[in-house]
Amino acid sequence: MAVTAHVVEAHGARIPLIGLGTWELRGRTCARMVEHALRLGYRHIDTAELYDNEREVGEGLRAAGIRRDDVFITTKIWPSHFAPRDLERSAQESLARLRLSQVDLLLLHWPNPQIPLRDTLGALCKVKRAGLARHIGVSNFTVALVQEAVKLTDEPLVCNQIEVHPFIDQSKVIAACRKYGMAIVAYSPIARGGVTGHKVLARIGKTHGKTAAQVRLRFLVQEAIAVIPRTSRLERLAENLAVFDFELSEPEMAEIARLASHDGRIVDYAYSGSPQWD
Repeated sequence: MAVTAHVVEAHGARIPLIGLGTWELRGRTCARMVEHALRLGYRHIDTAELYDNEREVGEGLRAAGIRRDDVFITTKIWPSHFAPRDLERSAQESLARLRLSQVDLLLLHWPNPQIPLRDTLGALCKVKRAGLARHIGVSNFTVALVQEAVKLTDEPLVCNQIEVHPFIDQSKVIAACRKYGMAIVAYSPIARGGVTGHKVLARIGKTHGKTAAQVRLRFLVQEAIAVIPRTSRLERLAENLAVFDFELSEPEMAEIARLASHDGRIVDYAYSGSPQWD
């Protein structure tokens, strides 16, 4: 895993460090946000079967007029479709909604203990070999699940997309992923707005002429973690992208790291029960 030119590299994938998350974005708002994000300079868009907005993501991509090879598109398969035939069909349906021949990254959205992981990963690898996805990975996988997945797959898993923000300690699963050369993609990186006005982050931000949210995003990209903050406000698009023109000092990084705790999780849902979190 390496970081070059605002991109984290893992097993041949080049994942832009700043992306647009589209959870809860719907209809024309979603298409408009994707289009504007790409026009501003975003090159990483994250969607999912569950979000019910893949059509609008595709519309925004086409409206922006950016060359397809220059944009990294991620989508995710919902756990109820993890049986091999269901997974293959779901991948094809996602591509049809996006109006793309291939996504850059296809993820398993949540663990599903009701279906053998070996079978699900076999189907995911088959989808990749069929050319429907350039790269594959997982999301919301624990240390134990990452270890199991790496042993079961014959194609490299390039990332684990997990909840990462100032108030949750994800050090164990991050370390496990890096052991296997997997990148981390952080969803809810600003704790769904929870960092706004936070005293420590605001104070550090004032030093750099940045907001608390920008400080948090900078902390993560400085740690080689890609981030996909979601916003429905055009002005926030530019703000979230403007984190490459300053650098946090080692004492500032350490102070921010101390904000994390084991009980800071915001998202705790799984198809058949939450996994045993690390």
